[in-house]
Amino acid sequence: MTDKEMQMYGCDIDAFKKSVKDSFTYEVAGGAMIVAGLMSDAQELMAMNDTERARQYLNQAKALLFDMMDCDIKNTNLSFFPERK
Repeated sequence: MTDKEMQMYGCDIDAFKKSVKDSFTYEVAGGAMIVAGLMSDAQELMAMNDTERARQYLNQAKALLFDMMDCDIKNTNLSFFPERK
């Protein structure tokens, strides 16, 4: 892991993604719930003026979203719109 990645995410992003995929929350609620939780945590950090960690949490959420968009994570719960007939 590079120093730039550590600054961007605040963690080893590959290890983080693995921990997400192995988590109970992911198993029962899917990737969207994990992303929502990260964004909520970022809001709390901003309220406490910890903008650096908030930025890292948002980058973690974006990394998961990009994986979900690439279908790298199962059960993403990204079907917000009904299928067209």
